[in-house]
Amino acid sequence: MLEIEDLTVEVGGKTLLHDVNLEVKKGYTNVLFGPNGAGKSALMRTIMGFSEYKVVKGRILFNGEDITSLPVDERARRGLGIMMQRPPDMSGIKLRDLIKVVSKGEKDPETLAKNLNMDRFLDRDVNVGFSGGEIKRSELLQLAAQNPDLYLLDEPESGVDLVSIEQVGLTIKELLGEGIGCPGEGCIRGKSALIITHTGQILDYVTADRGYILCNGTIMCSGNPLKMLEEIKSKGYEECFECKMMM
Repeated sequence: MLEIEDLTVEVGGKTLLHDVNLEVKKGYTNVLFGPNGAGKSALMRTIMGFSEYKVVKGRILFNGEDITSLPVDERARRGLGIMMQRPPDMSGIKLRDLIKVVSKGEKDPETLAKNLNMDRFLDRDVNVGFSGGEIKRSELLQLAAQNPDLYLLDEPESGVDLVSIEQVGLTIKELLGEGIGCPGEGCIRGKSALIITHTGQILDYVTADRGYILCNGTIMCSGNPLKMLEEIKSKGYEECFECKMMM
């Protein structure tokens, strides 16, 4: 579904990513690990088409189409959706109205919001005064309304308390189409995802098929995500340049 080929990206003339190669197959969930400042969020935003991220080499393919030069809205229309680590406040825009626009009027905001315990927030300005957990649920509500084919989730467990992380995790699992008929690694689900995670908590709820480690702006290795997470927890990222789980 998603293919990234030899991608090099600059922001303000500074190279943030170089020679990145990564793929997400249809119906698969991949996770992206890496230390702070490695370029993980930059990669997500480049995939989504944020204008300040300039692709100077390589290309991004989505469902076989080269979308490297497409603006954000065209990528969203083709089925890309993003949850940012810290989305902006939207003063003057009610969450209810945003949900109506995102879903093209095809979904009832009340029904969607109740599933995420967000119904009391529908008539508030988007993200204004929201807690960390409320912001994450607001983002998931917007994604539920959009119903994209590929979910780009930037640290969904960041800033979320222990009560909210379960709701966030179970909601993501539901959005991706995981269920009784999809019990383990390698199963084909309804949706695809690329998830950035530092703590790995989200993997308690979501089945990941492949992991990638990004260091110094490039993909160093890939492999079994749970085994990679164990290594990261025990040894950190110091040995990522010597990773033997190569693609």
